[in-house]
Amino acid sequence: MNYTDRIFPTNKGLTTYLDELVGKNYQIPTFQRYVVWQQENVKKLWDSIYKFYPLGSILVWKTDLKLQNHRSIGGHEITDPGFSRTEYQYILDGQQRTTSLLTSLYGGSIADRPGFDPLLYVDLTIPVENDTDDESYKSRFLFWTEIDDQNGRLLQNAGRKKRFDQGVIVKLIDIKNQFIAIQNQVFNSALVNKDFNHPVLQELSKIKGVLDNYRISFIEVKGIQVAEVCQIFERINQAGKPLDIFDIVVAKTFRPSPANGDGQGFYLRDLIGDFRATNQSEFLKISDIDYLQILAVIIGRQIPDSGVLNITDRYLNEIKTEHITAVWPGACKAMLKMFDFLENPLYIHSPSLVPYRYFYFSIASYFYGNSNPDYELLKKYFWFHSFHNEDLLSNTTQLRQHLDFLDAQKKQPTTPFGAFQIDRQKLRGATYSSKGRWSRAILSLYASLRPKDWEHTDKDVLAGNLFFSTDKPNLHHIFPTNSAYVLAQQSLNRITSDSLMNIAYLPQITNLDISNRDPLSYLTDYDKKPEFETLVMPSHLLPEELLDWARKGQLPTNAIDVFIEERVKQVLATLRERLPGIQISEIDTLA
Repeated sequence: MNYTDRIFPTNKGLTTYLDELVGKNYQIPTFQRYVVWQQENVKKLWDSIYKFYPLGSILVWKTDLKLQNHRSIGGHEITDPGFSRTEYQYILDGQQRTTSLLTSLYGGSIADRPGFDPLLYVDLTIPVENDTDDESYKSRFLFWTEIDDQNGRLLQNAGRKKRFDQGVIVKLIDIKNQFIAIQNQVFNSALVNKDFNHPVLQELSKIKGVLDNYRISFIEVKGIQVAEVCQIFERINQAGKPLDIFDIVVAKTFRPSPANGDGQGFYLRDLIGDFRATNQSEFLKISDIDYLQILAVIIGRQIPDSGVLNITDRYLNEIKTEHITAVWPGACKAMLKMFDFLENPLYIHSPSLVPYRYFYFSIASYFYGNSNPDYELLKKYFWFHSFHNEDLLSNTTQLRQHLDFLDAQKKQPTTPFGAFQIDRQKLRGATYSSKGRWSRAILSLYASLRPKDWEHTDKDVLAGNLFFSTDKPNLHHIFPTNSAYVLAQQSLNRITSDSLMNIAYLPQITNLDISNRDPLSYLTDYDKKPEFETLVMPSHLLPEELLDWARKGQLPTNAIDVFIEERVKQVLATLRERLPGIQISEIDTLA
């Protein structure tokens, strides 16, 4: 084939294209990303069509190669798995527009929006204000949720529901398929009242003309191979809405199943999806890019000539299909061991508590092909780097040092950790943050102690899915921030009551029971339980002074400062237990 024959521009009627799509004349290759469907964008799309603005072209790859492809888009089956043809048409660019047009005209289902009806309606009473009108589309094109008044309960929809009942708000698909019936309906409506020249009738005719006459531009490519398709896909998406590096690697490593059935194809997204689906752990929810970078680290350590020397985009782009398939079985075992290590010896049950995501890479690499892992070493490694005053695992250079350190430990666990320094003020001043390293480190330390419920002292607070059912862990202020004592004594304490040194894990029902009461009030209730002092308090690193104050019925004027200082001592004592043989030095930047 001549190179000039590879690209062929053409055009096709809008409704013809959608009818052919429903008729299974097009396919979506599996390396395409899933659509993000938004109501406002769908309306804008139809407004462009209404005004005969160009939409941009649809890029279609024509080939005799049968690829793995999406069975459906927007709830519409577009692929018959048993059907063979001499030429397939794969949509390389334009899936977002295609899905939006298809679902708004033919209905269907939208991912992550169960029960939502994507069918689009047209209010025929909405005029165009002027040539630059960029607002009326919001009222012209409507979804059922904007029309339904729920039997009069939604007053903002009252006018639209009335016009719908009058027959002048109609479905786009009915204008396309049942125009004569819709025309008669509008003509006989109370609003139009059989006026042939009524603007509503003129608007209906305009919409029908748009559906009949609007044409979509296509660029058809032929005579190219899968590898070239991936390059085209990558470059188009980088020029428009950029792919992230995971999308690019998925596209570049994709391999179709051989046409003769001899062997299997490769699709990284499915590989990771199957791994998530066939195992159980909260850590399976780590991001796609986390999985990719774990693989990159393992590939770089196990396949020296791979060219994958780091976890940056530059090197992730070097990952090849054969690299992944070579390490995947061992990588799966290593990741499951890593997840189990975090969940069991450490008792950390959520990715939200891991101070550095780089831990995933270094620890998985340590477990890869390691038949005799040293769990005591790993625990010391985790706590050392979580709490050290310096950021010791925050960039790729440090990651390589960590990988070298753990590789050396695999061979002979003799390499020293070095000195450990911690700033007491970092402990005092840390407040809750979903991404803060110190926040995650402190909360992971609390979690690792398997804190007990204050009410039901034989139960672990963090058992099951209790605390990670929401984005923010269920945390209790020991001195509630809105308690009368805290509000009255704010000026007498140097440390805020929002400090994580003033935090403990509690079940929601216990937290609600305490509410805004100060410790003198609520601790008296729990002190009646014999296990509270001996079992519960140590599991939360609660100092004895707190219980002494409750028993005496009196708090010192600077109780929060005193309590937090004692809690800091408890945290430091716990760290000394977790870091045996390591020289620990303390500094205090508050002093």
